[in-house]
This record gives sequence, structure tokens and C-alpha cells, in this order.
Amino acid sequence: MSVIQNIETIKTRMRDAWNAGDYGKFATYMEPGAGEILKGWHIPQGLSLLDVACGTGQISILASKAGINVTGVDIASNSIEVARGRAGREGLDAKFDEGDAESLPYADGSFDTVATLVGAMFAPQPEKVAREFVRVCKPGGRMLMVNWTPEGFVGQMFKTLVRYVPPPSDVPSPLLWGNEEVVKERFGHSVSHIILTKKIYPLWDYPFDVPEVVQFFFDNYGPMNKAINALDEEGGKSLRADLERVFSEFNIAENGTTTLFSEYLEVDAIKKQ
Repeated sequence: MSVIQNIETIKTRMRDAWNAGDYGKFATYMEPGAGEILKGWHIPQGLSLLDVACGTGQISILASKAGINVTGVDIASNSIEVARGRAGREGLDAKFDEGDAESLPYADGSFDTVATLVGAMFAPQPEKVAREFVRVCKPGGRMLMVNWTPEGFVGQMFKTLVRYVPPPSDVPSPLLWGNEEVVKERFGHSVSHIILTKKIYPLWDYPFDVPEVVQFFFDNYGPMNKAINALDEEGGKSLRADLERVFSEFNIAENGTTTLFSEYLEVDAIKKQ
């Protein structure tokens, strides 16, 4: 199989994974934290924002409500449909397109700000993602990323998943986007300024216990939904037990609820003029 054919196969599988489950329902519990992150970015009203790998709009919808001119793009068609529906119901003019983070369907220098919330990090060709961020951002514009770190909760969750369902051997780990030196290398000389800060994802709370949260992930989070359905009964039980240990390790709540303590790397970069 040629490299191009292999990448297309990988992307098809990735698209299928993100179309699995119900990301809109899953994102409900992440949206309060997304709102806090958006506030911290201080994006002025009237500026144009491209939300790459926007999912069902957890950043896009909130940004549009705040008076930002929003375009969201995602590889998963069902997420885009949900995001468009949400915008329509709330009377927002946010635009949502189906598209690939490695080949964005926009002209050079189209946006004041290009951002992603734990989305673009999963594209299989990260160097292309970095080039596309730079390409569609205006000179002097801002590029923002929230990327899970290898050491944090989501990093450990994915390390557990890949022991059961190994990813393609020729695709870099998405978690490398959580490494400061790798991020600097990927953006290289295209940025005039870059700030990299490790933070904890705010307000990731569930009003139920760890086993129920793990089941919620299996039901609604595409990669975990695909993983559990790829295993036989014994493998599924083993994966569930291992994930419950990981979730418990990073749960800082008590009294039968779950609050996930998950580290991410925030990237805040300025494109060269």
C-alpha cells in the first residue's frame, strides 16, 4: 500500500472513530471547562476565529455568543450537523464546515485567530496541521491550542487504550502535541512569539461514580466506543478494569462523584508578520 493510500485508510478509520458514539452528549461535561478556557484567551469581539476540529461546537458556540466571528471545521460529519443545529436553535451566525485539519478549506491568511480544543492533536500528520494553522492565520495573528499531555489523565487513558487496540505504527502519538519541545519544533520559525503553559482542565465534573463515567465514555466518546467494540468479552472486561483504575487515580472528587484532574499544554503563539 502506498503512503497516500495508507494515510487515507488511517483517516477513514479516524473519521469512523469520531463519528462513533455521541460526541455531543460527551462534550456536555467538557463545555463548562471550555468556557473557562475561552474566557482566558481574551479574544476581542468582532475578530474572526477558526475552531479546528471543533467537535459539536463547545468552543465555537460560546465564542459566537461572545460576539466573535466564528467558523468551525471538523472531520466528523455528525459533529458538524450537531454544531449547525445548535447554532441555528440559538440564532447564532457561526459557520460550520466539514473538513480536514491537515488541508483546511480556507484561503491563506483568512483568520485573526486559529484555535483548537483537544481536537487537531489527533490528526495523523501533525506537521501538516502546524503548517495549516500558520497558513490560514493572518500575519501577526494568534494560534491557540489545548493539547493533552502524556502524563495527564487523558494521556494515561490513551496509553491504556493502545495496549488493547494498537494504533498504526507509522502515525506519531497525538500526545506529542503535549510536549513543549515538539510543539516548538513543529511551529519552528513561523512564529514570532510562543508561550507554552501546562494547566489543569477546569470544571470536568460528573455527578456519578467512576464505573459509570467509564461506561459513559464507552457509550459516547468515539475512540473508546470503537475500542470496546473491537474486543471480545474477556478483553472488554480487562480494558474496563484497567480504565477504572486510571479514572480512579485521577478522580479528585468524593462522595460517589467524579472530577477528572487532567493536565493539558496550552499553546499561545503569534504568527510572524
